[in-house]
Amino acid sequence: MAHSLIDIGANIAHDSFDEDRIDMMRRAADAGVHKIIVTGSSDDSSVQAANLAEQSPGVLYSTAGIHPHHASDYTNDSDALIRSLVRKDCVVAVGECGLDYFRNFSPREAQLDAFKRQLDIAKDSGLPVFLHQRDAHDDFVEILEPALPDLSRAVAHCFTGEGESLREYIAMGLYIGITGWICDERRGKHLLDIVSIIPDDKLLIETDAPYLLPRTIRPRPKSRRNEPMYLPEVVRVLAEARGQTEDHIAAITTANANRFFVLP
Repeated sequence: MAHSLIDIGANIAHDSFDEDRIDMMRRAADAGVHKIIVTGSSDDSSVQAANLAEQSPGVLYSTAGIHPHHASDYTNDSDALIRSLVRKDCVVAVGECGLDYFRNFSPREAQLDAFKRQLDIAKDSGLPVFLHQRDAHDDFVEILEPALPDLSRAVAHCFTGEGESLREYIAMGLYIGITGWICDERRGKHLLDIVSIIPDDKLLIETDAPYLLPRTIRPRPKSRRNEPMYLPEVVRVLAEARGQTEDHIAAITTANANRFFVLP
């Protein structure tokens, strides 16, 4: 019997799902993925994510925010838009927000400004924050840490870092989101050795669909597009790495997601 799982981060407003979004959701449900948090990462995608969530109440929820890649587009209108979206019942977190110095698609100053402004929205709204960090650890911690006492909860979405930053995030009280990156023998091998230090009550799972298709799926899917139906593979690899059962991983991550996002 399929586990009851919650995918805490899937970009299913992405146009790669325009042709088969209904079928994709059916496949997810058949695989035991009963709730999906749709990630908002720009003005447009945050609106689309909320629209999708409103069309599938109780199954889809969404986040509203501006990814650091789009930080140069963060305007007062963006700020007002996010503030209006977070008033909707279906919008359960602020973000995806944070810093990305790996790609630097937006200048660092713009990234820092957009990140701080979205943390302010999270403080004002009481919603948890959905965080992105890549190659920007020091600045990220410097901005986030002083804000934490005023934030309800925060998750390091798609954690791919090393043990040192993981320990620091855990000490800061962050939830940790694990994706199919852990299934990648080229880039994610180090995660297998460190995920066991994540406390049971702080572990969350996500696909980050359509990205990060788990490379351990056999037989290999014809399409490289990831989708929520593959979340059980993340559970399988995580369970093995943590020395726990898949049932246990399913139970704790579902309980954690329900608590983190205050899902009904």
